[in-house]
Amino acid sequence: MKHISILVPDGENNLSSIVGAYKILSRANAYWKEKNKKELYKIELVGLSEKVDFHDGLFSVKPHTHISGVKKTDLIIIPSLNHNYQKAITGNEPLIKWIVSQYKNGSEVAGICTGVFLLASSGLLEGKTCSTHWAFAEQFKTMFPKVNLQTDRLITDQSGIYTNGGAYSFLNLIIYLIEKHFDRQTAIFCSKIFQIELDRQSQSAFIIFSGQKAHSDDVMKKAQDYIENNLKEKISIEALASKFAIGRRNFDRRFIKATGNTPVEYAQRVKIEAAKKSFETSRKNINEVMYEVGYSDLKAFREVFRKISGMSPLEYRNKYNKEALS
Repeated sequence: MKHISILVPDGENNLSSIVGAYKILSRANAYWKEKNKKELYKIELVGLSEKVDFHDGLFSVKPHTHISGVKKTDLIIIPSLNHNYQKAITGNEPLIKWIVSQYKNGSEVAGICTGVFLLASSGLLEGKTCSTHWAFAEQFKTMFPKVNLQTDRLITDQSGIYTNGGAYSFLNLIIYLIEKHFDRQTAIFCSKIFQIELDRQSQSAFIIFSGQKAHSDDVMKKAQDYIENNLKEKISIEALASKFAIGRRNFDRRFIKATGNTPVEYAQRVKIEAAKKSFETSRKNINEVMYEVGYSDLKAFREVFRKISGMSPLEYRNKYNKEALS
């Protein structure tokens, strides 16, 4: 029989992704047994301690077994972590070494949401693509610059390593893993039983862009402030560089180093975030919002809006503003 290990790291981390993964995978296993008269997987909670407390002791989890009791597993699932990632990494070094050893022995590994911080600390993600919760993307990039973070992606799948975006999108990852490790029919069954949408690909619509200010380049912060405070302007990056007495090429280089975006990309993201908020809170039509954030070409506005949010302006307004529908 094959084996799935759902990790219970030491420390008060995220209970819901442990329970959710266990419940859905167990139902997939039961469905498989109903169809094929045998269980496909042994599913176990695996950890370092006999008991791990959550939410100030209100809940606790008792893993089925210690990592030393699992010599070979086929799939490891790392749950999401609370936000002190360095503490979680330091407190789970034996678990991280075990993950590396199992991966080298043929196991696949899935990092749920911020569990990707634990996964990345193993070195297994270097040079690979991953996703995580958009709210912690900048912190992840700082800690793991050799990993190709794709924040807009809901699920990544590379070399037997899987990751997903934020929070309860882990449910989509579990359905994806069921299709991979069981079959499509089992994935469809579980998606219907647990009412989880199949085949979601993006978390772009959920991203709230709040600027990228976790850097020490004060001149670039002033440039960011200028972009953010002049939404209605069609900003010339050449003129912006001149404003701060920096050559265009050097300005671009410093801006990218500081924010991870080109100045043009940053301006687009600021403008589209403002447009999203306007669609959410007002009854303005698309043209009014477009002009409000400095666009005059409807086709260009639609293209940039879809690229960043994953939806058209009309789809976004209709999804997030009930009054706009009336």
